[in-house]
Amino acid sequence: MANCQKCGAVLKDGTAFCGGCGYAVAGGPQTMHAGPQAIATGPAAINAGGLTSNVAAALAYVLGLITGIVFLAIEPYKHDRFVRFHAIQSILFCAAAIVFRIVWSLLVAAMMDISGWAAVVLVPVGLIISIGLFLFWLFVMFQAYNQREFRIPIIGALAAKQVA
Repeated sequence: MANCQKCGAVLKDGTAFCGGCGYAVAGGPQTMHAGPQAIATGPAAINAGGLTSNVAAALAYVLGLITGIVFLAIEPYKHDRFVRFHAIQSILFCAAAIVFRIVWSLLVAAMMDISGWAAVVLVPVGLIISIGLFLFWLFVMFQAYNQREFRIPIIGALAAKQVA
């Protein structure tokens, strides 16, 4: 693999532009001129939707279920394995977070019926867990943007199995 001449980022083979800075890479896919229009060849043709794979994969996490489903349905991205992996992982992560919040709320309500002091302990713990989930969500989105296929334990294996 080569490095970008401008920012030094690692480039995938056959890319026309650097994913980090957008610098045009020498020796990347060329365009063939056929009359009045130019036809792109190589991997750049897949990204005809306007977003690179890493941006689409990161955006799949933005609204969880909704954007994950959208990127699984939109034409240029539903065939991209990297985007599909992150879209499925986003859907599963969001569903797991929703299930966790429901179970946690039921647990807190049950414990408050037993003892009012349970709320003093469980509500701050729930807030810390929610902040942790939010920070982990940002981390996974950042990993997708940096073109890394970070697999969340259990959820990542399920997403990889669905993509394969």
